[in-house]
Amino acid sequence: MNGRRVVVTGMGVVSSLGNDVNKFWNNLVNGISKVDMIKYGFNIDDYPDLMTKFAAEAEPIETDDFHSDKKMIRRFDPFIKYAVYATHYAMIQAGLKDSIAPYEDIRSGVVLASGIGGMHTLMREHSVLQADGPRRVSPFFIPMQIVNMSSGVIGIEYGMRGPNYSVVTACASATHAIGTAYRHIKFNDADLMITGGSEATVNPLSIAGFNNIRALSTNNSNPKSASRPFDKTRDGFVLADGAGVVILEEYEHAKKRGAEILAEIVGYGFTCDSHHITAPLADGSMAARSMSLAIEDCGINKEQVQYINAHGTSTPIGDKGETLAIKNVFGDYAYKLKVNSTKSIAGHSLGATGGIELIATIMSIRNKQLHPTINLHEADPDCDLDYVPNTAIDYNIEYALSNSFGFGGHNASILIKKI
Repeated sequence: MNGRRVVVTGMGVVSSLGNDVNKFWNNLVNGISKVDMIKYGFNIDDYPDLMTKFAAEAEPIETDDFHSDKKMIRRFDPFIKYAVYATHYAMIQAGLKDSIAPYEDIRSGVVLASGIGGMHTLMREHSVLQADGPRRVSPFFIPMQIVNMSSGVIGIEYGMRGPNYSVVTACASATHAIGTAYRHIKFNDADLMITGGSEATVNPLSIAGFNNIRALSTNNSNPKSASRPFDKTRDGFVLADGAGVVILEEYEHAKKRGAEILAEIVGYGFTCDSHHITAPLADGSMAARSMSLAIEDCGINKEQVQYINAHGTSTPIGDKGETLAIKNVFGDYAYKLKVNSTKSIAGHSLGATGGIELIATIMSIRNKQLHPTINLHEADPDCDLDYVPNTAIDYNIEYALSNSFGFGGHNASILIKKI
C-alpha cells in the first residue's frame, strides 16, 4: 500500500490478431482466431502427421521504420524485432517517440522478458556450424540469441540508462517483468519503464519439444478450434509468436507532461509451486497465493475484483488448477467473477503472453467489454466458473487481475485499476 502510483501510458503489440492495438482488440472482442496451418515458421509438408502443424503465427512486419538502424534490423532475431516494433508504437501512444532527450538519464529503464529468446538465430547458426564449420558462424550469433538483448537494444535506441535487464520464467516471464518494472517505479528507482515480453518460437524444434511433452493440441483438422480453455475436450495449447509492450510511468510524472493515462497498476504478486518442472500444483494453492498477494499489495477487498484474465492455456491440468486457485482465493464469490482466456483466440505466446494479456485486460477496462473465451462448447465439470463463453459481453470493470503461470512452478499476478 506504500509507494508511488504507477500508470500505463502506452501499449504496443505484435500478434496473429494484428500488429496494432486496435486491430488486435477488434479481432479479440469479436472472437476471430487467426490460428492456421504454419506458413512462415517452417515447411510442414515433411513434418509427421501426428505432430502439430498449426500455430498462431505473428502477422508479418512489413516496415523498417520502427528502429533508427535499418542495417541492424536485418540482423535482429524475430523475438528482438517484435519487441522493438511493439516498443516503437507504445512510445508513440505515450507521446514519447519525438521526445527522447528528456529520458536519456538514469530515471528511465527497460525490463523485457522472453521465455526462450533467439531460437531462430540458434537454429540457423547451428546449421551453419554443421555445414560449413566454426569460422562461418556469424559474429552476431551471441548478441542476437541471448534473451537480454531485447532490453539492451531498446535501452540503446532510447538512451535509457536506468534499470535494464530481462526476466526468464517461462510463460510467467512477461508478467514478472511488468511486476518488477512496476516495483522499480513504485519504490523510486525510476520514473519511466518500458516493459513486457516477446517470443518467436514457431519452428520445428519448439513444436517437437512441446509435442513430446504432450503440451500442444494436435487438432490439425480444425486449428481454429484447437485452443479450447476450460472445455471438457481440451487437449493442449496452441503455440503463438508475438510481443506485448507497455510504458509504465509514475503518476505525477505522466500528469506533468500531459500524457493520456490508460490504466493504473496497483498490485503484483508472485510465488513458486516448488513442485514439478512442468506440472502445476493440482490444488492451485500457490497460484492462489499469487493472486492474493497482488490484492494485498493494493489493499482492497477481494470482492472488489470483478474480472480475471486467466492464464487459461487449454491444458487439462492447468485449467483445472487455475479454476481451483480462483475458488481458493475468492470462495463463493468466485462464481460472481467474470473469467476469460485470451489464449483461446490469440494462442499462447509463452514468455510474451503476460504483456499481450495485460494489453487485452486494459482494453477490456477501457472499452467496458469482455472478449469471449471461444471454443467453449462442452463444459468441464471441474471448470465451472463464468468464462464468458463464445460471445463478448458489455461489462464495467473497476479492478481486474491478469494471471501468468510457467514451467518450473512460476506464478505471477498483476492487479489493474480503471482510471
